[in-house]
Amino acid sequence: MEMESQVSSQIETRKENKKIKSVLKLSILVLNCLVLAIGNTGGPLLLRLYFIKGGKKIWLSSWLETGGWPVMFLPLTISYLYRRRTNPNTETKVCFITPTLFMASAALGLLTGVDDYFYSYGASRLPVSTSALIISTQLAFTAVFAFLLVRQKFTSYSINAVVLLTVGAVVLGLHASGDRPGNESNKQYFTGFFMTLAAAVLYGYILPMVELTYKKANQVVTYSLVMEMQMVMSLFATAFCTVGMLINKDFQTIPGEAKEFALGESNYYVLLSFSAIVWQFFFMGAIGVIFCASSLLSAVMIAVLLPLTEILAVLIFHEKFKAEKAVSLFLSLWGFFSYLCGEIKETNKKKKAAKSEAMTITES
Repeated sequence: MEMESQVSSQIETRKENKKIKSVLKLSILVLNCLVLAIGNTGGPLLLRLYFIKGGKKIWLSSWLETGGWPVMFLPLTISYLYRRRTNPNTETKVCFITPTLFMASAALGLLTGVDDYFYSYGASRLPVSTSALIISTQLAFTAVFAFLLVRQKFTSYSINAVVLLTVGAVVLGLHASGDRPGNESNKQYFTGFFMTLAAAVLYGYILPMVELTYKKANQVVTYSLVMEMQMVMSLFATAFCTVGMLINKDFQTIPGEAKEFALGESNYYVLLSFSAIVWQFFFMGAIGVIFCASSLLSAVMIAVLLPLTEILAVLIFHEKFKAEKAVSLFLSLWGFFSYLCGEIKETNKKKKAAKSEAMTITES
């Protein structure tokens, strides 16, 4: 009897600890989803505002997407002080990143810099509502790369989601020039279209690569380590874009562009500052969701925020929203909900399996 009581007590303790960890992880996941939502909707709108009001520097706008990386020092400092306070008797590590992880993060950062340029070029040519729909195909590319790199399991629901998102992009592509700005040629518009598509493909590869880096880390991956990796990625992406700015002589022309900016010189610099900060929210939220769940869920969150970006673009910039965009949006949302249903079913299966296993242990 005493033995059974001890076993029962141990099981209850394990359940309680597991529940606390689950709640904590869910809280961090929700927080990162909110951070991602701010960056994913605010970043594209601020970037498009820059181009609409007279901004012309693609390398500068690319730089802004990761140039706010020093902001990461704030949460990292808070994390360090918290660890130091909770463990006063032990030596507190300033950082957790190893040379191997640093090099991996640097490589991913350079790829992110290339992706920044692709995306910025597309944003300079396309309305936000169009570029947002193209970027939604990122979910399909992430699913494929996640399957190849981290052995993400496919279900009929996720396959359906990939197909629907792909068809949605094709529909948009066939009728894309219908919302071309009046001062753009077909060549400029379609170059922007395919550059945005290339950005979706590349970031669809980067997200699973981040997840693979976590799996191959050979150390405990904490949220502090995730923030350090993101800072290194942003630093190298910014360095890549800085080289582009130097070659293109963007630094010399910034003061002149600021004076001619439609919203005023001071608002020009305010816009650049806010853009850099908001884009950091996007990247931090994206890799935070990968840390808490998976790269595929991160891509799904980016896709589900599409309708909000669409609505805001139409309201703020008075962009056209024609029938092909409505069809593409419908297919994108259908694809998302298909994926979501599949994830809910898989989660319920796992819960039932865990419950059955716990009952077997108790009975034995």
